[in-house]
Amino acid sequence: MSFENWAAFAAASTILLVIPGPTILLVVSYALGQGWRTALPMAVGVAFGDFTAMTLSMLGIGALLAASATVFTVLKVIGAGYLIYLGVKLFRAGGTLRAEPRLDAVSSAKMMAHAWLVTALNPKSITFFVAFLPQFLDRHGDFWTQMLIFETTFLALAFANAFGYALIAARARNVVRNPRAIRIFNRTGGTLLVGAGIATVAMRSGN
Repeated sequence: MSFENWAAFAAASTILLVIPGPTILLVVSYALGQGWRTALPMAVGVAFGDFTAMTLSMLGIGALLAASATVFTVLKVIGAGYLIYLGVKLFRAGGTLRAEPRLDAVSSAKMMAHAWLVTALNPKSITFFVAFLPQFLDRHGDFWTQMLIFETTFLALAFANAFGYALIAARARNVVRNPRAIRIFNRTGGTLLVGAGIATVAMRSGN
């Protein structure tokens, strides 16, 4: 695996992670209601949830990779289209972040378990990984080495992202509730995702 390929994966993962989905809305809800103490258990739960979904997805991708080069190529093209779809959807999302404060007092263990369940058991998580990961896999490289590198990178970014969202929600609540800030954030992220999808399609066409 080249450094450029890893860097592209890390950059695309960062963009995708910061998009507010069900997991981030849960993190923000807990942080708005209970403050900064939620940051660590929620971030750990999110990381474990992503580890579960990503591992299942990678194993399935590995089976496809071994079975058929054509199927794997088709999956990469579908994944590029999926990135464009996510980008357009995010661009049109507007400036609303629907996260209500959770005021029910729960232990750190229960918060961590809740974050794991929402992240790991969301069918969209596995669908996302199946569509996203093939963009960066080298079919001729060692699959298990790539799996280790990609998972380690993504989980570190997922932990940092969830931790950061929790701290921002707890300390700067006006930011996560500012429609103008959320709108700018969504449109910037959406544009980058569309660009990543188009670049992937162009790269495939040039091969």
